Amino acid sequence: MIFNINCCIIYDMSNLYSIRRSYMPSLPAIIASPFENICVKYGHSPTPSGDEKTIKKYFTQTFGQKVITFSVSQSKKKALKPLRTVVVLSGGQAPGGHNVIAGIYDALMKISPESKLYGALGGPDGLVRGEIKELDKNTIDSYRNTGGFDMIGSGRGKITTPEQFKAVEKLCKDNKINSIIIIGGDDSNTNAAHLAEYFMKNDDAGVVVVGCPKTIDGDLKNSSIETSFGFDTATKTYSELIGNIEKDALSAKKYWFFIRLMGRSASHVALECALQTHPNICLIGEEVKSKNETLQDLIDYVADVIKTRAQNGKNYGVCLIPEGIIEFIPEVGTLISELNTLLANSKNEIKSIKKVAELLSPESSKCFLSLPGDIQKSLLGERDPHGNVQVSKIKSEELIGNAVSAKLKKEGVKVSPVFNFFGYEGRSAYPTNFDASYCYCLGYNAVILALFRATGYMSTVQNLTSESENWKLGGVPIVSMFTVENRNGKPTPVIQKALVDLNGAPFKEFEKNRSLWANEDSYIIPGPIQYFGPKECCNSITKTLQLEQS
Repeated sequence: MIFNINCCIIYDMSNLYSIRRSYMPSLPAIIASPFENICVKYGHSPTPSGDEKTIKKYFTQTFGQKVITFSVSQSKKKALKPLRTVVVLSGGQAPGGHNVIAGIYDALMKISPESKLYGALGGPDGLVRGEIKELDKNTIDSYRNTGGFDMIGSGRGKITTPEQFKAVEKLCKDNKINSIIIIGGDDSNTNAAHLAEYFMKNDDAGVVVVGCPKTIDGDLKNSSIETSFGFDTATKTYSELIGNIEKDALSAKKYWFFIRLMGRSASHVALECALQTHPNICLIGEEVKSKNETLQDLIDYVADVIKTRAQNGKNYGVCLIPEGIIEFIPEVGTLISELNTLLANSKNEIKSIKKVAELLSPESSKCFLSLPGDIQKSLLGERDPHGNVQVSKIKSEELIGNAVSAKLKKEGVKVSPVFNFFGYEGRSAYPTNFDASYCYCLGYNAVILALFRATGYMSTVQNLTSESENWKLGGVPIVSMFTVENRNGKPTPVIQKALVDLNGAPFKEFEKNRSLWANEDSYIIPGPIQYFGPKECCNSITKTLQLEQS
């Protein structure tokens, strides 16, 4: 049986789906207050970490904005006018996106029943094409507390050209839209900053642009953003699977599982899963780079752990590898940088391995030719929209696992490797209670920012390790998070990714225990995500958030 709810198709509902839709997120006290009683406090003006001159050249209107916090006062403001808002899901899926939209909708209806919420179909491209649809109560209620982005769809399109900006402006004028809320990661919110800057320069448009921090990779965070939404759910989903595999390894006692995990630019997912499950080995890309380790160094390290365990009668185990590990290896990172520039500047496709090697520096040529053929082809494959190699297509778990097996075979140790990649399994799961509540607050707070005409801001919810009623709402200027990177051969302002801090509490906790985990069977089996029952089981937060905020 198929339910057609205002063009949104919902298939047979499971028992969990039916019950989950009625779950009420835990919310901070400010959300219960009338909008007329909410007041804004402006703090300091954070400065970007990158080249301020370059950043200011692009963002003359929004550079230098101040951090915002919201509180409740007794004095009431005048009656509020309805808002007409369009929401955009941008980039890859992350658990909780539907709850951000639910929070937006409920906030709009609380302002006035005359408010309207539209969804851009298929992400930023839908916004440019003018493909939007009104989201009503029935639609919103059908997707509360569910995973995925299927309510309106997402996309990885960019709004960069004058024609695209004009198209969005026309859409807003034609539909009397006065606010745009973009739900996305660092690239999507970089796009939001450009859109906000455009509308600031076109005062007659009067459109506010607000962003919400989304990425399961966990690399969109700073002093204002304690975590990005979806990280909690995704890492718990992966940790369940890793725990199951650890149990299998402990039962069969003959397999080595090499598991690649999401996380191209940072190793937060791998680190969090290690803290949750205690695998025998976990590689952290940021540490590899800081120690200037080579690919052979990694192979030797993993081989030594496996050989030692085998000598102790434990020729089995689990090794976690972040998908971006290949870029963190200095020699390979340099190679990839050269390849990106080479291919970006090449008018014709270069397919010959030999020809590519001739065009590289001697060091990178040597590194390139030492890699297996399938890895070489992956490095020369289709680039992402920014001209970068798609590291998610590089099977680093097989590269390392097979190299380790070959090395140990020569030393008389037989290894039976099994390879896994956990990525898409975590992107659209039912959000945890934490993500369900956090996402709802992010969406609701985005409307408060729009109401105060705080354009170019990202929605923030802080104090997340406390009970939810004590969470604090506010906003941080998106431009303040910028650095300057080389994109397609040009210096480009982008939101700076947060890497694993090797002096931070999460990594130090891992570092303190990894030798024990390597030698012993210290596995923790987390089991599936719990939505009901004791709060210790269903309302727990990530180890990373606990350690960073303690």
